[in-house]
Amino acid sequence: MSIVSTVGIDLAKNVFSIHGVDASGVVLLRRTVARAKLSQLIAQLPPCLIGMEACSGAHEWARRFAAFGHIAKLMAPKFVAPYRKGGKNDGNDAEAICEAVARPNMRFVPIKSIEQQSELTLHRVRQGFVEERTAMLNRIRGLLAEFGHVLPLEYEREIRAHVRTHALAQRAQTRLGIGPITASALVATVGNAHDFKTAGNSLLGWV
Repeated sequence: MSIVSTVGIDLAKNVFSIHGVDASGVVLLRRTVARAKLSQLIAQLPPCLIGMEACSGAHEWARRFAAFGHIAKLMAPKFVAPYRKGGKNDGNDAEAICEAVARPNMRFVPIKSIEQQSELTLHRVRQGFVEERTAMLNRIRGLLAEFGHVLPLEYEREIRAHVRTHALAQRAQTRLGIGPITASALVATVGNAHDFKTAGNSLLGWV
């Protein structure tokens, strides 16, 4: 009796397409399964070669399938595409993955451990903050360009100089914890604190 020896899985958010063949290439398994039932289905299969595209969640699935005794392999989508027959759909993608994973010269993506992915997560979060900071600096540069390309140190000196000659800003600095930069921003933002019913009451001590 033939048994499934190679499986291709097209990963998705909720429903996965599975294509399985025996050692001779005869199709024995071709179906879709809900995310909640995928592990159960794979656990019931005899130890086999399982291929998936390296995408979101692929490393976790690979580790899980390996725990069931399978050999899990991940591939870049661009290496799977040449094996697709017909139009692009989940079933054809699963079949292409099944075909590609068995190729002797296929290049595979190393499966990452949980520790590796945790560390990469930190780097990605950090990179996100770096990109946000860069975007903010670019916006600031654009605004400064409207006033003659004032450099950061130059505009900070200008702020401090302005505060020294601005009565409200100087009065604001008498409040605990308020320095020249905050005082300047406060005066520039609030203006006349009497215009604000709630905030104005707390600011009346310096306006």
